[in-house]
Amino acid sequence: MNLVEYADRDLLAMDVANLLAGELKSALLARDTVSFAVPGGTTPGPIFDALCAANLDWDRVYVLPTDERWVPQDSERSNGRLITSRLLVNRAAAAQFLPLHADTENPEDVLPELEAQIAPHLPLSVLLLGMGADMHVASLFPGAPGLAEALAPDAPILAVTRPASQPEPRVTLTAPVLNGALSKHIVILGKDKREALEKARFLEPDEAPVTAVLSGATVHWAE
Repeated sequence: MNLVEYADRDLLAMDVANLLAGELKSALLARDTVSFAVPGGTTPGPIFDALCAANLDWDRVYVLPTDERWVPQDSERSNGRLITSRLLVNRAAAAQFLPLHADTENPEDVLPELEAQIAPHLPLSVLLLGMGADMHVASLFPGAPGLAEALAPDAPILAVTRPASQPEPRVTLTAPVLNGALSKHIVILGKDKREALEKARFLEPDEAPVTAVLSGATVHWAE
């Protein structure tokens, strides 16, 4: 793990956006298409606002959420809504979006179809993650039913989790898919999350799922 500290959040957003744009450009030099997995939540919004104007071949970039709440995409809780409204605009509107949601009641019913859309784009070219104060990443929550299966080396591409702390089921990329990304970045903000990260380094992934992806990752932090 490489930790990079920033003087403030605005500087972090600009620098991380420039870094991600550079990595996507480099990946496009080597491959016809690249995959870019990004989180929801409040943290990545300013990064998306800067990144969406990057001058690169967005029509060759496949963007997907790291995880998704099982809600309609027009819901305020939808990660897909955030991504399409904050990242897939400006020049980035030309990118291809791979949703992790379908119009069914039970996410398990469509996992094979969702996985089939993602499989051709693995390993992920570039991964951006956030981290919760409880040390969760994507929708890999400590103590959630099915966490062990999602952390396993032979886990499928996607898993359904139903954390007790959350109001709806979630679909998430599993630990092997996240950790297998060719480039991994984690953005954390505030003292609480910095302290959680330091604590996580001494815990196992079932207690601190972020540790499943820390090896080789760059963590970006601002207070």
